[in-house]
Amino acid sequence: MPADLFSFVSRVRERAPLVHCLTNLVVTNFTANVLLALGAAPAMVVAREEVAEFAPLAHALSVNLGTLDAPQSRAIRAAVEAANGAGKPWVLDPVAVGPLSFRTEFALDLLDAKPAVIRGNASEIISLSGGAASGRGVDSTAATDAALDAAQILALKTGAVVGVTGATDYVTDGRRTVALSNGSPLMTRVTGIGCALSATIAAFVGTASGRDEFLSATVAAIAYSTIAGELAARDAALPGSFAVAYLDRLASLDAEAFGKTLVQRDIVAG
Repeated sequence: MPADLFSFVSRVRERAPLVHCLTNLVVTNFTANVLLALGAAPAMVVAREEVAEFAPLAHALSVNLGTLDAPQSRAIRAAVEAANGAGKPWVLDPVAVGPLSFRTEFALDLLDAKPAVIRGNASEIISLSGGAASGRGVDSTAATDAALDAAQILALKTGAVVGVTGATDYVTDGRRTVALSNGSPLMTRVTGIGCALSATIAAFVGTASGRDEFLSATVAAIAYSTIAGELAARDAALPGSFAVAYLDRLASLDAEAFGKTLVQRDIVAG
């Protein structure tokens, strides 16, 4: 129900969850602005010497592999271990996993650390689930429909909620699967919207009362972000103005507009 999903938006706005972001160099500023627009509190603490101290203080951790290198991989491991030790959920964004061996092996190792949510494009999710490597850098060469089985397998294998985002977004825990069909092509024309989505999911999951709410929190985060993008595209027709309109819609979208715009359906296993 739209009202149930929007309740997570209200939680974020009321609680201002602190989201620890270990993200890529390209999108740090935009990710912080997206979290602020939502009402969350971003923290970009990245030093290996500090992440283990900081991760338990946050409500959730967002890990993005976009500009992964060896020092960042060590910081990520330390942050994930500390978040797990403190019982804080973390989200994995496996950027460009598949064609590149270093980040692929690292991402596969991270699966053992039990992410709450894995959010990627179709090619990334297929690769993580053991399928053939594909993708073109950060871009998927597969449609999200082609990754649905892989997402369900990955969710059952890891215990994580898996989100596959693209023209149609799918969210699954391996048993229940939800399809979302909002958004705008302009969302692919602004650097950082996908990466910021993973941090948004972390903010929403950080307000969940337990693992049983992780699926709904992830659906709510993706729905809210894509509806904001769809409505922002009505305000601005070009990428530069769209980026500003997107932040404004994230900050102002209300329950009525959310409910009227949401396109959601459950996928029944065949």
